[in-house]
Amino acid sequence: MTTSPIRRRHPLVSAIAALIVLALETVLLMLAMGGWAALRASPQAIALLIVWGVSGIALAWLRPIGRQDVVRIDRDALVMVALLVLPYSIPFVSAAGRTLPAARFAEPFAEPLAWGGVAVAALGLWLRVASMRQLGARFSPLVAVQREHALETGGLYARVRHPGYLGSLLASLGAALAFGSWVALPLWALMVFAQGLRVRREERLLAAHFGEAWDQYAARTGALLPRL
Repeated sequence: MTTSPIRRRHPLVSAIAALIVLALETVLLMLAMGGWAALRASPQAIALLIVWGVSGIALAWLRPIGRQDVVRIDRDALVMVALLVLPYSIPFVSAAGRTLPAARFAEPFAEPLAWGGVAVAALGLWLRVASMRQLGARFSPLVAVQREHALETGGLYARVRHPGYLGSLLASLGAALAFGSWVALPLWALMVFAQGLRVRREERLLAAHFGEAWDQYAARTGALLPRL
């Protein structure tokens, strides 16, 4: 199999890319909410943008890797597209749903659920940042194994095999709740399904690469939630 060497990208370039993504997310929220004034009047939207901005810059700074030395890879274009599109679609649909009375959570639960969503999103993004920091250069947006890839079993990975994926799901769940409506929850359920497909494909690749070491690790940990 053809391999590609690790090529490092300057962290500043990654940080600028993260700010561009934040600008896109801001525009999408503005469109969903009906303009800048509506966005500015929503404290949950502002809090969510702050959380996205801080985590995006942190992720960009921690992963200045442009190309990695991949020896095994499993591509699934449909799942990758779904996991790219859904995290942007969920907050857009959730924000649009706030204007629909039938889509909003009943009072007095709407406001606490919205702030709870912001907190869940912050927790999920912190978990993703911490997972990426622990993996370092081994982190990849693709289902891949790199040359001299060490199996991570400590820290966040001591109880859960995919804490970064769990963080992504929590961040999207938080975004689905942050505007006090339920209308984006079906999209989040679709994201859970797509993430489950990716987990299964990745675990087949890891099992083939690490063999018994992976089997022992998987026997004592949960995929997304700790074993009781």
